[in-house]
Amino acid sequence: MKTSTPLYFPAVLSMLLVFSVFFQAEAQLMAPAPSPAAAVSQQVGFTKISIEYSSPAVKGRTVFGELVPYGVPWRAGANAPTTIEFSTAVNISGKNIAPGKYSVFITPRQSGDWTIHINSKGNAIYAYMQGDTVDAAALAKDDAVAINVAPMMSGESQERLSYGISAEDNKVAKVTIGWDTVRLAFMVDTQVDQKMDGFKAAF
Repeated sequence: MKTSTPLYFPAVLSMLLVFSVFFQAEAQLMAPAPSPAAAVSQQVGFTKISIEYSSPAVKGRTVFGELVPYGVPWRAGANAPTTIEFSTAVNISGKNIAPGKYSVFITPRQSGDWTIHINSKGNAIYAYMQGDTVDAAALAKDDAVAINVAPMMSGESQERLSYGISAEDNKVAKVTIGWDTVRLAFMVDTQVDQKMDGFKAAF
């Protein structure tokens, strides 16, 4: 005697298939990002400075000179563009910078100063790609300011890229960047005295 397949069997099979796909998709969505999003902000004088970036890890690799080649502008993070935002006008390396959000790039070098680019257009690095290479001259043209800094080498490797902001006098901020054995820093003058003079003149 031939045994018939229960009518509910295909429905159960379909439900199991749906749940399997759902749980696989959920597991993928819940997996930690290799370079998690990070942010830091600080009120300095009358200015809020905010930095948003993705934080890659060393993972046993040689970072600068291999993963990040020397002489080539790098997006200063991973995934989306690294950005720095100023709520009021500031001065960096003698240049007045209008309030707004800017993207950040770094050109590392095997010797001598490294360059931190504050990009006036807020572009991603892909806006400057010519094939597989970065058009450094085109990127430099969009600099709101280019800051040449001497890298400080640490005896200890920092696993994840991080940014920091500090301002002991609550007027001039020190922005620090650290990854692997390299530490960089630049100053942001929030022009507190000039703004105070402007307030006084207004009355």
